[in-house]
Amino acid sequence: MKNLLKKTVLISTAGVLAATMFAGCGSGSSSSGGSSQAFDTSKSISVVTREEGSGTRDAFVELTGVLVKDGDTKTDNTTTSAVTINSTEAVITNVKDNDAAIGYISLGSLNDTVKAVKVDGVDATAENVKSGDYAISRPFNIAFKGKLNETAQDFVDYILSSDGQSIVAEEGYVSVAENEAYNGKKPSGTVKVAGSSSVSPVMEKLAEAYQKVNTNAKIEIQTSDSSAGMQAAMGGTCDIGMASRELKDEEAKELTPTTIAKDGIAVIINKSNSCETLSMDQIKSIYTGATTVWSDIIK
Repeated sequence: MKNLLKKTVLISTAGVLAATMFAGCGSGSSSSGGSSQAFDTSKSISVVTREEGSGTRDAFVELTGVLVKDGDTKTDNTTTSAVTINSTEAVITNVKDNDAAIGYISLGSLNDTVKAVKVDGVDATAENVKSGDYAISRPFNIAFKGKLNETAQDFVDYILSSDGQSIVAEEGYVSVAENEAYNGKKPSGTVKVAGSSSVSPVMEKLAEAYQKVNTNAKIEIQTSDSSAGMQAAMGGTCDIGMASRELKDEEAKELTPTTIAKDGIAVIINKSNSCETLSMDQIKSIYTGATTVWSDIIK
């Protein structure tokens, strides 16, 4: 009787261990809280990308090798079957609502409605962006033409102060300046800021905080994309343009850029998807259309 009881306990323990190992293979629900049902890996990958003019797209395709350079010629080889979305929030919604989707967004805009995969085994975190371990990252730049008016310059000084940079870090981005606390003259006036939908969230936080310490100022933010922001700055329809990428040669000739933060680009999937990590080669393969089914990724 004692031997029979011992054998039963051993069988039960082995069953628990086997179940644990099976769950670790990603064939059930994801560790991020997805569906209790196994993800169907036979589904075609629904590729979600940003619109042309998006700084996030420009940085993503270049860093992942989707963009091919041949001398002065640049070719974006994003698959023609990709769904093109024109804002960070819309990309998140699309991936949240489609369990076969994959997209990319500003790391600072990541929330718990979707899952960020590891890239080459590295988690998408601000710490890993700062250390350089996370490969897909880019600068957040502001740019202006000529000399800024007094209020716009004071706002920029606030952004680069320890007060502004602490907000950058609190919002999940990487700070880039180590200056003293803000001690500006608090001039009056309106500052118009336009551009990137990736930069806008942190810019709104910075504007809100600045207007509390300088109640004489009003910061107006218009969200579009990086290219539109640079065009607005060059054309004089805004004081400060926002870009979630490096400035292009033609933009740099007319504008003065300043980096206010560094940001990662998170590669996101639906929370029910059992995929946990992708290599840069796999990301490139998905976005160029060479890999079209999740079973080619999830083994």
